[in-house]
Amino acid sequence: MGFRKALLAQLLVGLLFAVAVSAFAADAHERTQFGRDITVNSGEEVSEVTCFGCNIRIRGHVAGDVTIFAGNIVVEDQGEIGGDTTAFAGSVRFEKGVKASGDVIVFGGRFYRDSSATVGGDVTNFSGSAWLLLIFGLPLILLGAFIALIVWLVRRLTRPAVPAAA
Repeated sequence: MGFRKALLAQLLVGLLFAVAVSAFAADAHERTQFGRDITVNSGEEVSEVTCFGCNIRIRGHVAGDVTIFAGNIVVEDQGEIGGDTTAFAGSVRFEKGVKASGDVIVFGGRFYRDSSATVGGDVTNFSGSAWLLLIFGLPLILLGAFIALIVWLVRRLTRPAVPAAA
């Protein structure tokens, strides 16, 4: 049951972060969504794309970064990304003719690239869920242990004194 509570807490924090990011999106050409897929169509240009709990499909041009949390990024049909491509708990797929100028970073997913797709920066792929557990689970476990220590200390210090038996 403790794992479910920790997962729920992580999702709530992610939701609050997503709402905050959506509220402060400054440019009309930026796309930020929570739970709704984003598609950049052929001939369309967008400055930045960010998605929480959804998927991104790019057929056009993204001038800046593409970031996703808990979803997948698919770039197809001569799609272009001018900045970095980052996926947390999701996969990235570059199909035929794709050009990405920046780095590609994938945590907890896989990176698929067609032989004709080009990446201008470095490719970093931490596949598997162990990385996600390390990045998100370990801090929550440490926080839980710290709270348990404080509760234990408070209970111990506020325990009434028991008279010794005669």
